[in-house]
Amino acid sequence: MVNKQLPRAGKSPRAIRYILFFSTLLSASIAFSNDLSGYWKHAKHNVWIEMKKSTGIVVRNDRFPERVGRTFLTDITINKNKQNAWYGQIYIEKLEDYKKVEISLPETDQMLITGKMGFMSRTAKWMRIDKVPAL
Repeated sequence: MVNKQLPRAGKSPRAIRYILFFSTLLSASIAFSNDLSGYWKHAKHNVWIEMKKSTGIVVRNDRFPERVGRTFLTDITINKNKQNAWYGQIYIEKLEDYKKVEISLPETDQMLITGKMGFMSRTAKWMRIDKVPAL
């Protein structure tokens, strides 16, 4: 009977490097796919926001330029029950108050912000852009 030894865990550094490399690539692609940071333009209106950390700031608004610099979205936290989804607070100008919204990324370059008030629900579509165009 031949006594065969199983290879020890430390014997194959190449395999470990491959596993670490591919797991890093996978986790990086997941992190980039669900990142809200950057510039976003409203799909229908000439309004641009910049998303940083847990806030969204108005950086350009052609119809209401006095709103530039205002915090549009705040308290953004990840939704642990859904992939590419967050919760936050959005400022509603007519109510002069923040209301709860759900933010989702159905695609990496498309953001949907959905707010509910009573029986009504409204979703605004935003498109990711590289930079805000000059006036």
